[in-house]
Formats: sequence, C-alpha cells, structure tokens
Amino acid sequence: MSDPNYRANIKPGMLVNIILKKDQRSGDLTEGIVRTILTSAAYHSRGIKVRLTDGQIGRVAEILEED
Repeated sequence: MSDPNYRANIKPGMLVNIILKKDQRSGDLTEGIVRTILTSAAYHSRGIKVRLTDGQIGRVAEILEED
C-alpha cells in the first residue's frame, strides 16, 4: 500500500479515504475520488491535501484503489 503522505503516490481519479477538517478530532473518514491535489510539497506528515470530485477538501488518510 502506498504511503498517503507522499504527493507522488496520489493521482487524480484515485479512490481514497480523506479526513475532513471537521473530522480531525474524531478521525472519521470520507471516501471519494481525487479531483485535484492541493498540497504543493512532495511530502506532508499529516497527509496530502486534496479536493474530491464532490468538492470536499481533506487530507488523504488511505489510498484505496491505485491506477
């Protein structure tokens, strides 16, 4: 399984679980398809920030399906 903290492992169209800002305390995951990658750095310790196709924004916690 690819490490979701590295930008190179995440591509638009992938199915991922993200943690929304409002869910950071509870750790609830939201499943969706990556539309755009918002983090410009190659690595982020809390996960790469993405926008899903439904418009929600969060940090990738898990990569579910790889191309």
